[in-house]
Amino acid sequence: MPEITPISLKAIAPWALFFGLLMLILLYFIGAEQGATAVLSGEGVHEWVHDGRHLLGFPCH
Repeated sequence: MPEITPISLKAIAPWALFFGLLMLILLYFIGAEQGATAVLSGEGVHEWVHDGRHLLGFPCH
């Protein structure tokens, strides 16, 4: 069995921060990008993520 080499926290922290931030941005656009907190005006983002929003359990009507 090959030996498992541990990855240091210093090496993985930037990647964890990057993907965590990416997931938060994605969650915002899928779950909350409409109404008073909208970053982009209009219904464009809402229509692009409409079905995914329902599949993930977010109400949007």
